[in-house]
Amino acid sequence: MSAPPADARPAGRESDADVLVLGAGVAGLAAAHRLALGGARVTVLEADSRVGGKLLCGEIAGCAVDLGAESMLARRPEAVDLARAVGLGDALRPPAVFGGALWTRGEIRPMPKGHLMGVPGDPASVAGVISPDGLARIAEDSRLPATPLGEDVSIGEYVAQRLGPEVVDRLVEPLLGGVYAGDARRISLRATLPQLYEAARDEPSLLAAVRAVQRAAASAAAPEGAAAEGAATRAAGAEAPVFLGIEGGVGRLPEAVAAAVRAAGGTVRTGVAARALRRTPDGWLVECADGARTARAVVVALPAGSAARLLREAAPTAAAELERVEYASMALCTLAFRRADLAEVPRGSGFLVPPVDGHTIKAATFSSNKWQWVADQDPGLFLLRTSVGRIGEPALLERDDDELVRLSLRDLREATGLAARPVASLVTRWRAGLPQYPVGHLDAVGRVHRAIAELPGLAVCGAAYGGVGIPACVADGHRAADRVAAQPGAAAGAPSAEARMDT
Repeated sequence: MSAPPADARPAGRESDADVLVLGAGVAGLAAAHRLALGGARVTVLEADSRVGGKLLCGEIAGCAVDLGAESMLARRPEAVDLARAVGLGDALRPPAVFGGALWTRGEIRPMPKGHLMGVPGDPASVAGVISPDGLARIAEDSRLPATPLGEDVSIGEYVAQRLGPEVVDRLVEPLLGGVYAGDARRISLRATLPQLYEAARDEPSLLAAVRAVQRAAASAAAPEGAAAEGAATRAAGAEAPVFLGIEGGVGRLPEAVAAAVRAAGGTVRTGVAARALRRTPDGWLVECADGARTARAVVVALPAGSAARLLREAAPTAAAELERVEYASMALCTLAFRRADLAEVPRGSGFLVPPVDGHTIKAATFSSNKWQWVADQDPGLFLLRTSVGRIGEPALLERDDDELVRLSLRDLREATGLAARPVASLVTRWRAGLPQYPVGHLDAVGRVHRAIAELPGLAVCGAAYGGVGIPACVADGHRAADRVAAQPGAAAGAPSAEARMDT
């Protein structure tokens, strides 16, 4: 079917919208929700058969579980506020147990305290994970001359220069692997730990920079600068949780946001892929598999590669930058055991695994320990999940499900002594699931946004830009919504003060 000319409105099509949002991951849904509350006529188009992107609920052995992200950073408010705004406030749950661990040097060891993504502020805090020689190397940091940071530097290279490679291999790599499935020696310090990057430019050593960031964070968390609820929690002597989950699964969040968009008058369509994007005299035309749609504004909330394909004609500079974004693939192996079959139930919430130790899994989460709502569904079962796959390991993800489960069980037995066979297993593959933030990432994102800024009524958002976590994606969706809402004629108007408070 030939496309209509760019200056023509398609006849007999679905009625026009103020804003089309392309992609129903959490960033796109957050943008749609913000716009719908502001009075815009919003239509969300999602190529997949469901909304949610990397947030997905599933079931194993009759129990509900998350098959994607399982928690949200609570000390950043955007995701938690969105959950409350769409009716999930009463379902927010902190972990039942706290404190992570590392499986390294043949033992499961408590996660050291007082670090920033594995970068310690005090050498003594990492004793046991880091060897005596490694501790001596960390102590040299205060005597080394300043290391120029330039416009950007990789976390791994910089930390290795200041504190030695062992800190990178044993601490930074497993923590970054849990977030990005990436390579610490390629990941940008400025993009992933901007506060540490700025502090390291001013402080005489990296250890001093970590302590400066920690002091600033502690000051910002003081009751007078916090929400009333958080202040009351601290006044009662309890530390506010760093992470929150949702009873029934974080995967409930996108469905609830989609329902809220519909309730506000918006439309959410699944199974509709956008094929082309063109400017028209009074807005934009989107070619889809089932026809064309027009809108005064478009928010492209797609993975970088898909966004690049849509933007080649309208924004070739942005498209070229997005085509260069790399993604890591990974898989989650969810396993259900009968507690009666376990000689001893694993303790704690789980552990991370440094790649240097040579194991297949990069993490294990003991879901029945970590989340009370998981344990309560069937007290006779013990549920856990392992994470497999990092950047540069494509062959591992080509193994079949049974092999990934076998490799996970082998590592679990070595780490914890768990020798039982699961009564059920489920492997969920997230191909090209995590965008990578290499050195220079923020500059590339800046070039994308500058190119998009030249095109009225167009915005982009998602994990490829300002952060891979749920709060960062929600915030990026809000930024995109505010951009198109602020442009005359692009949408019905910016959200009201009440809507901004709700989201």
